[in-house]
Amino acid sequence: MAQGGAGSGPERLGGRFRASVASPRASAGSAGPVCARPIRGMAPQATFDQIPDKPSFPQEEEKVISYWREIDAFKESVKQSKGRPPYNFYDGPPFATGLPHYGHILAGTIKDVVCRHAHQRGWHVERRFGWDCHGVPVEQIIDAKLKITGRADVLSFGIDKYNEECRSIVQMYVKQWREIVERFGRWVDFDDDYKTMDLSFMESIWWVFKELFKKGLVYRAFRVMAYSTALCTPLSNFETAQNYKEVSDPSIIVQFKLKSKDNAYILAWTTTPWTLPSNLALCVHPEMTYLRLKQKFGDNSEWIVGKDRFEWVCSSIKKDPKKDFDLLEEVKGATLKGLAYEPLFPYFRAKVEAEGRLDKVWHVVTDTYVTDKAGTCVVHQAPAFGEDDYRVCCTFGIIDKDGSGMVHPVDESGRFTSDVVDFKGQHVKDADKNIKERLKKEGKLVYNGTEVHNYPHCWRSETPLIYRAIPAWFIKVEEERHKIINNNNQTYWVPSFVKEKRFHNWLVEARDWCVSRSRYWGTPIPLWVSEDFEEVVCIGSVAELEQYAGRKITDIHRHFIDDITIPSKRDPKKVLKRVDEVFDCWFESGSMPYSSKHYPFENKDEFEKGFPAHFIAEGLDQTRGWFYTLMVLSTHVFDKPAFKNLICNGLVLAADGKKMSKRLKNYPDPIDMANKYGADAVRMYMCNSPVVRAEPLKFKESGLEVITKTVFLPWYNAYRFFIQNVTTYEADTGKFAPDAGRIKRSTNITDKWINASLHQLIKFVRDEMDAYRLYTVVGGLTKFLDDLTNGYVRFNRDRMRGLNGADDALTALCTLYELLLNLTVLLAPVTPFLTETIYQNLANALPAGHPMKQKSVHWVMVPDFDPEALDPEIQEAVERMQAVIELGRTLRERQKTNLKMPLKSMTIFNKDEVYIKDLKRLEDYVRSELVVEEVKYSTELSKISLSGVLNFKALGKKLGKDMKAVKEAAESLSQDELLAFESSGSITLCGHEISGEEMSLNRGVKDMDDPNMHPIADPKTMLMMDFTFEEGLYQKYLSNEVANRVQKLRKEALLQFEDPVDVWAAVVPNGKKEPKLAATLAAQAAYIDKRLRRRLFNGDLRQGHELVIKAEDYTIEGEKVQVVITSRSAFFNQAELKKLTSGDPSAAKVIQNYAATFDLPALTAASKTGALQVGYGGKTYKVEYKKHYALGPGEASWLP
Repeated sequence: MAQGGAGSGPERLGGRFRASVASPRASAGSAGPVCARPIRGMAPQATFDQIPDKPSFPQEEEKVISYWREIDAFKESVKQSKGRPPYNFYDGPPFATGLPHYGHILAGTIKDVVCRHAHQRGWHVERRFGWDCHGVPVEQIIDAKLKITGRADVLSFGIDKYNEECRSIVQMYVKQWREIVERFGRWVDFDDDYKTMDLSFMESIWWVFKELFKKGLVYRAFRVMAYSTALCTPLSNFETAQNYKEVSDPSIIVQFKLKSKDNAYILAWTTTPWTLPSNLALCVHPEMTYLRLKQKFGDNSEWIVGKDRFEWVCSSIKKDPKKDFDLLEEVKGATLKGLAYEPLFPYFRAKVEAEGRLDKVWHVVTDTYVTDKAGTCVVHQAPAFGEDDYRVCCTFGIIDKDGSGMVHPVDESGRFTSDVVDFKGQHVKDADKNIKERLKKEGKLVYNGTEVHNYPHCWRSETPLIYRAIPAWFIKVEEERHKIINNNNQTYWVPSFVKEKRFHNWLVEARDWCVSRSRYWGTPIPLWVSEDFEEVVCIGSVAELEQYAGRKITDIHRHFIDDITIPSKRDPKKVLKRVDEVFDCWFESGSMPYSSKHYPFENKDEFEKGFPAHFIAEGLDQTRGWFYTLMVLSTHVFDKPAFKNLICNGLVLAADGKKMSKRLKNYPDPIDMANKYGADAVRMYMCNSPVVRAEPLKFKESGLEVITKTVFLPWYNAYRFFIQNVTTYEADTGKFAPDAGRIKRSTNITDKWINASLHQLIKFVRDEMDAYRLYTVVGGLTKFLDDLTNGYVRFNRDRMRGLNGADDALTALCTLYELLLNLTVLLAPVTPFLTETIYQNLANALPAGHPMKQKSVHWVMVPDFDPEALDPEIQEAVERMQAVIELGRTLRERQKTNLKMPLKSMTIFNKDEVYIKDLKRLEDYVRSELVVEEVKYSTELSKISLSGVLNFKALGKKLGKDMKAVKEAAESLSQDELLAFESSGSITLCGHEISGEEMSLNRGVKDMDDPNMHPIADPKTMLMMDFTFEEGLYQKYLSNEVANRVQKLRKEALLQFEDPVDVWAAVVPNGKKEPKLAATLAAQAAYIDKRLRRRLFNGDLRQGHELVIKAEDYTIEGEKVQVVITSRSAFFNQAELKKLTSGDPSAAKVIQNYAATFDLPALTAASKTGALQVGYGGKTYKVEYKKHYALGPGEASWLP
């Protein structure tokens, strides 16, 4: 046997590597000798590589990655674009202390899509990856490793060793990040990345800070701030806002004993019992009314409580307001001012007395922040742990603004100090229980309950925050809000509501920004200060610090510079020392535009020409994070926004709508999804979802299955169909050469339609990408794919197969080529792998020097749209045709008629002459898709009748007893009234307004009594289809079924069109009473051959020596037919062979078996050299070509 079946040769993609194709399987059975694979003919070299029927998208993606590495595709594309206008993109830095999750993959995909498209639009797009190296995520890992619980442990271990431990693990997952980012198709530069711990990056941070310092935007203040006891550091207001959780906290009422009267108390409410040991005052509202009451139970003590909250107090302690209390008087809160009371705990009496503050401490004060929405209208004041408490106590002189007079018995880890001896060492939240027990024991606890409310938690450690008064460094924001808001108004966001609502509202209420953190591994705040903080020097560069240090500085982390001092100008005997804090890591990432370029120390002109950036993208959570800090710092430094355009994505959630959790394993691993469905499927699934417009996405694996089945496979099958038919065209006619001009010259309306749709799509993609609306872009692309696969390819199958002639086939193939080629370019940013696979093969047909012939589809520029190709009239005509086809299919389904069964006729009713004209131009497609023999048209609508059909289920409750009257009214409506209802969408019947959802219209034909005629309609047109059974139509149906089985078997045998095989069909008798299949095969032979584009031979003519490639028995409408595919071989003229052998059957068999030893190329060659010489029984037989045998039954002139 000749060798050379499918599956041989290297795996290449297009001209570079190919998707592997499996060899045909051997087929066992009784059909005859089996050939393991077909014998290939001697067709010319095909333009395109053959592709598998069933692709493995993940495997193809791995090949593409290897190819990109081979040609260094990304860096080469950047190199090629040098000299083009720069498109500036800022990539926010993630931490490398964990693996990327779907949120990272989503944001990375959005960035990749936009940047790839920008490159393909002629921009030079630099894409540098960045790493957030400092801060709590790194320190937490080291704390766990070294069992560090607080500041003392760090100082004992040594800041130098601690920081170097942090440095050592900063990039523990960089390798995995690179692999995962690459696997999901993102092109970004990891080799020239930036790191926030690099000296160049940190130095630019110093420069930014000094610019703010010089403008008077930096100050130090003692403030009550949200504080993480887990991290031992304060948090900024936007960090605090990031993580509120619903929790259950204590809700207690405590009675404070008044000094002015025995057995008299004032009641206060709190949810933080741990703050009570630090109480210094009680606050009431000056304008609110308070009650002085006497109990009728217990020790008959007196209480003071807010009037508006008295009933709540009574319900809490289960007392009756009237029966259990006597009202002594009502007073305004202002009259209570100055009342003295006994402190609940004795811990700070000596301190207060020593400082001479007894006349102010532990008195009632007033302020309007007190509310009647909760509690007792009396708020206990612990100025060390409450912002309002701090302000009010300063106002009344209880403490001073510098913190003097304050009691602060909680250390940096949130534990009580020795000042509170009874609870020393207890974490404040743990101490709540013990404090309540103490108060209860001493008779001071009136009510002990719980309160469910939203409370801020640390965004890193997930632990509850406390509010704690500490000194910190701030950046002014409040007095610059108007500038920040103005700069925000200059930016463009997708979606716009995030900018206009969420972000704007945040800016309107923005507070001054605490940028200092009491940590170690971070960029040190470059402030050197005197002991009293009156003398401050801000350093803005390494060189500036070297002047004071007297040495070369190569690292500015704390342990390299904290020893440096600066001489005091006020007192030469003293020195300034650096403040203890480091920068908030958000200040570092907000400085990224400048620091990643080492501005202004390097790249000054380049940066200034490219600022603000064209584009950034991150998740919705960054509205109070990176987006905010970028805007604040760019406003302070340059009075500009940091970016022009922004895409804000939503959160990716688990399928059940909950947050994705590694612990719960409630989501599929991203790499598993890429390996199962392909990264392209994940990318398109996310880009085509609400998540790219800041809405949440419930990630479901089924969504990837839908993308694969409804988008990728139809797209791939259209591409495979093209390759197969070009291969057939080249085998029959000649070399395929793309010719876009054929589309313009074509008279076929679907060619014009799909070309118009393509150029409309090109314009659409350009416009929508300019507007950064990924969600509309992907929707437009998938809509076009549907038009291509379920429209154009479906409508023009037979044309491309050559049924209308080679020239028309070439026009259709050239059209499909242009569609597929341009679609790969347009879709390349979204699905970079599949487009590369398809493009590499399609590019084989492009001549050298063609602008679209590149090594990678991602180097090809997005094409310009052709305004002349846009044709709304043609597009409307095809839409009308598609609507008619859909109506016809629906009617066939209602009649339970096989969609493949030919029907006698169909009539289209529409009063619009243009509508009818459009459909006449497309009649061939209507007949083909609806399998009807004849299409008729009518503009005469007088015979069409309308009737209203009420939706009783929807109207039941609405109509009630009027149902019958409304039904009768609907039945009596005139045709004009029904048409008016159809136009307006509503009608009034018996006083009830009936909507389009509550009544539908049926269309019928008057005086139609033929049971085989059935109508269907939509508001625009009506169809009437004739379902009359005819024998000839049934034979066509059977013929189509036979042809389909033959094509199915060829496909299973992995045959190409040009493969030299012969196909046979024979009906197997099975005792059916009225067999019709054999008669159909005979009567419809020419029709079947046209469908198959080859002869289908009677299986009874097989001679027994043929080698079988594939055989199968099929049942069609109860009858069995055997289809056999054989490798082409000698086909004998049995009459002439009988003459040659003088009727000797043994000699005839020897001759046939001898011929069967030749493969087709050898037999072809032998047929050209003369007669075959066959010796048998002492005789030599001269077996002549075309007389005694032919090369297959197709050449047998003696067959009918």
